[in-house]
Amino acid sequence: MGKLGLFLQSACILTAAAIIGNWFLAELRKSRLHGKPWYAAYLSIPGIIILAAILLVPIVIHLKSL
Repeated sequence: MGKLGLFLQSACILTAAAIIGNWFLAELRKSRLHGKPWYAAYLSIPGIIILAAILLVPIVIHLKSL
């Protein structure tokens, strides 16, 4: 069950990343179409999710090393 569980976890993470990435790109295209500033896509829900994930990675790595 170990390898199957790891495979399923990896598949779920990659699927979620693909969905959020496509959602973010749609928001980016929409903001460019409306002539909004470059950071407008980062203020949308998928942008905030991506920024939170990027900011949480060092914290998670630090907590795992304890």
